[in-house]
Amino acid sequence: MDTSAEKTPKTTARTNDTDATRTTPCSAEPVPAAPAPAPDAPDPDAELDAALTATVRRTGASAGAVYLLDREPVLVMAVAFGLPSGLTAAWRHVPLTAPLPVCDAVRQDEFVWVGSQQDLARAYPRLAASLPYPLALAAAPLAGARKTWGALLLLFPADHPQRATTRERGHIGNLGRRLARLLDDAAQPPALPGTPRTAPDLPSRQGAAQPELAAADFAERLPGASLALDLEGRIAYASAGAAELLGRSPEQLVGALPWLALPWLDDPAVEDRYRTAVITREPAAFSALRPPDTWLDFRLYPDHTGISVRVVRVPADPGAEGADPAQVTRPDGERRGGRLYQLMHLAAALTEAVGVRDVVEMVADQVLPAFGADGLVLSAADAGRLKIIGHCGYSAASIARLDGLPLDTRLTPAGQVLATGTPAFFSDAGQLADQYPGAPRMSGKRAWAVLPLTVTGRPVGVCILSYDRPRAFDSGERAVLTSLAGLLAQAVDRARLYDAKHDLADDLQHALLPRSLPRVPGIAVASRYLPATRGLDVGGDFYDFVRLDERTAAAVIGDVQGHNTTAAALMGQVRTAVHAHATAGAAPDQVLARTNRLLADLDSDLLVSCLYVQLDLVRRQATVASAGHPPPLLRRPGGRAHVLTVESGPLLGAATSAGYPLTTLPLLDGTLLVLYTDGLVELPGTDASRTAAALAGLLGEHRADPPDRLIDELVRHSWPAGRHTDDIAVLVLDIAPGGTARYGTGRPGHRDTPAGTPRGRAPSGAG
Repeated sequence: MDTSAEKTPKTTARTNDTDATRTTPCSAEPVPAAPAPAPDAPDPDAELDAALTATVRRTGASAGAVYLLDREPVLVMAVAFGLPSGLTAAWRHVPLTAPLPVCDAVRQDEFVWVGSQQDLARAYPRLAASLPYPLALAAAPLAGARKTWGALLLLFPADHPQRATTRERGHIGNLGRRLARLLDDAAQPPALPGTPRTAPDLPSRQGAAQPELAAADFAERLPGASLALDLEGRIAYASAGAAELLGRSPEQLVGALPWLALPWLDDPAVEDRYRTAVITREPAAFSALRPPDTWLDFRLYPDHTGISVRVVRVPADPGAEGADPAQVTRPDGERRGGRLYQLMHLAAALTEAVGVRDVVEMVADQVLPAFGADGLVLSAADAGRLKIIGHCGYSAASIARLDGLPLDTRLTPAGQVLATGTPAFFSDAGQLADQYPGAPRMSGKRAWAVLPLTVTGRPVGVCILSYDRPRAFDSGERAVLTSLAGLLAQAVDRARLYDAKHDLADDLQHALLPRSLPRVPGIAVASRYLPATRGLDVGGDFYDFVRLDERTAAAVIGDVQGHNTTAAALMGQVRTAVHAHATAGAAPDQVLARTNRLLADLDSDLLVSCLYVQLDLVRRQATVASAGHPPPLLRRPGGRAHVLTVESGPLLGAATSAGYPLTTLPLLDGTLLVLYTDGLVELPGTDASRTAAALAGLLGEHRADPPDRLIDELVRHSWPAGRHTDDIAVLVLDIAPGGTARYGTGRPGHRDTPAGTPRGRAPSGAG
């Protein structure tokens, strides 16, 4: 059920706000009407709303919310006070297992206190990314007589002490128990709306209309423009001076969001300043250019009911006579994106980073410009030392001296912040030298932000942002950088795990493939194995080339169903079985039949496709047996190419007593066969048979290319962007007198080299 928030109208001068009624979107299921309470019975929702408002006021908090447990282990924000609806959108329904203060309060049945934004970033980095503001918060369980109903969340302004006193903790806990008793005594269960209700404020002491009119007249007499915003950011009042300075009449402004009513204010930094004022309850300011050349100074003064805004004109040139540089805060490149949006954009970008290299590139591209930094060093904890995994803006000599510092050293900022988990900021070189006199100067940088990367208390690494000039780090920037450290820590930890698994999978895959292929005079062979460019799983593709005697050989290619270690292990067994039966002299159909019986003995649930080709250069004949594998491509000596028609038997492992028909074809000089797995032809949105026919046509166009270059052309034709979604194995057989057998390294990006040629030496070209 998704309902709109109920709001209590606020009587202010020149406002057109009206009561909002609870509605249901057209696409939602019809909501049955709740039974009407008795005329004298209290409304439990209204009582809960009023109790939350009173709780916020009694504790000195700036905002609050009540979360209630749903039938599923999910916490639902039932009612909020003092929080803009846009800010709560991501936290209205949260799993009880989520790493959030309200969830911890319910799961652990204890009071949770977070005294600063830095504490929030360390303990709850995901939440800190959405609230990059100086604040404190408390979460208390709503423990009733029969059950725990949910949790109470309170946000405190920036001027609140970082430590909560014992008395304050007890007071908040008692208020949480009062809310729980209210829920215990309710005649019916509380409502769990799709959109949280907005609790009304306490009645104002100034109820008469005359003081409101006097306040409006007072604002009209002031120079410049006066605006009043509600907690959602909408303009509730605009003085007549707004028409001159903002270019809109009060009637056009009231009810609108400033950054929508005034296109030249459509800057994320403007909305970020508003959010900062709402959350921290501290004044905020910014300057904006009204086209073409009018600079306006905006001053925001918040309280629990909304924000008062004063707008005055400032000189067009900040350096002009009479201008106070401290009052002109034009958004520069660093602030223009807004701190909140910098973090959210970076968080979204980091979700796309897969390996460590991706994370390093993302940090260099996103973090350095966002914070105006000139240098970056990203280190990871490895075997008790800090191993540098990425850097920017440093010389190789400096990086060499910084690489491999012990984790437990307290003589350097990196070791200290990793040991304590607390970031360090140095505005100039003198401040760094005072705190760490024994730390060697590794570069000519003049200011540093040293951020510890920790995940659940475990050290992951250190990120150092450096500047070529001295720089002061204000409290807001420190809070954002601390939140950034939490995001980076998780990204680096995840990326290193990915790289480790990928390397393990890659090593396992290539250990199961042949390291070299034998040489058979008259047959030039090229092979290639390309792992999928996306994902970690080990594939089941395999190939082999077996020398049976001086003038006879066998080529095999196959694909085990699945992408995991089980598939890879079975692939190794199948390749070994095929190799053994082939060298024992079995006919092609018997090689597949015996391997099929082996799969039955192994009792594997996986199926295997396989293509076996025996090449007899004495009889000039090839014999093909297939177990459900894609047919090979055949190019005749004249240059014509097509997909070979092969009668196939069932997949290996599908039927115990299966038979495999044989297909024969002549082996004339110049005949070329291409064996491949389905990753080469099964493209998203296309028919595999058409793709195979197109590749056969490509063979006819590249008659002069050697086998290894043909593989490049085939792969490039199917996957021009280079990002194939499945493993690819290719084996090319060129029948030519004096042909040189070749083997493939199996690693992407490596050319095949002649069999028996040591790596690093040029091939001799002998047949």
